[in-house]
Amino acid sequence: MTDPKQFTDVIYEVRDRAAWIIINRPKVYNAFRGQTLEELIQAFQLAANDRQVASIVLTGAGEKAFCTGGDQSAHEGQYDGRGVVGLPIDEIQGLIRDVPKPVIARVNGFAIGGGNVLATLCDLTIAADHAQFGQVGPKVGSVDAGWGTAFLARHVGDKKAREIWFLNERYTAEQAREMGLVNKVVPMAQLDAAVKDWTDKLAQRSPTAIALAKRSFNADSDNIRGISNFALHAVKLFYDTAESKEGVAAFNEKRDPDFHKFTR
Repeated sequence: MTDPKQFTDVIYEVRDRAAWIIINRPKVYNAFRGQTLEELIQAFQLAANDRQVASIVLTGAGEKAFCTGGDQSAHEGQYDGRGVVGLPIDEIQGLIRDVPKPVIARVNGFAIGGGNVLATLCDLTIAADHAQFGQVGPKVGSVDAGWGTAFLARHVGDKKAREIWFLNERYTAEQAREMGLVNKVVPMAQLDAAVKDWTDKLAQRSPTAIALAKRSFNADSDNIRGISNFALHAVKLFYDTAESKEGVAAFNEKRDPDFHKFTR
C-alpha cells in the first residue's frame, strides 16, 4: 500500500470528502521532476480507490505557483525519471482524465507550461485573482502536443490556442476565465473557501451519476489521447536534437536562445 507520509514532493490530505493533492516544491515554483510525478500518480490512485473521497483538489504549495511544468534543472535531453521523455507525464495526464471523480484545479499562482496543461485537464478550475496562465514550450525547445494543444483548443478555441502556444504570452486569471480556461476567479484570501464550497456540494452528489457524466464528457475528446501518445514519441526525438538542448541551456544560463543556428 502507498504511504503518503513517505512522499517528498507531494502532500496528500483528505479534508472531509475531498482529497487534496499538493505539489510541494515551492522553491522551484512547484515545477515537477520524475519523483514528483511518481508521487502524483500514487496520490491520484489513492484518491480514486477511496470510496469516501468524492472529489480531488490539485494545487501547489504556497501562494506563488500552482505548477510551472517540468523542472528544467532536471532536464538535459531527457528528464530524470522513467517514461518516454524521462517523465511519466502521460500517466498523470491520463489519471486526471480517468479518475471517476471531479478533479478541481486550485490555481494559487503561476500555471505555466506543463502546469497550464494540468489545469486544462482538470474538470473544474478555480483561480486566485493574481494567478497567471500560459505556455512556454517553444521558448525552451519543448512542446506538449496533444492535451496541451488540441484539448486546450476545445476550451479556448483554435485561434486562441495557437496564440497561446506560438506567442507564449501570460494571461491573467480573469482573462483565462473569459476565454473559458477557468470557471471562477476569487481573491486569494477566499480561494480555499471557494474550493470547499464546491467540494462540499460534490460530496452531496451521486458518485455514480458524476462518474457517468465525466466519462461521457471524456468520450467526446478521447481521440486526443492517441494524438498525445504519438506526439510524446516525436517530442522524445526532438529532445535529442541540438535545437531543443539550446532551449534548456539558454533557460538555465538565463539568456536568449538562438534556435535558428541549428536549422538546416
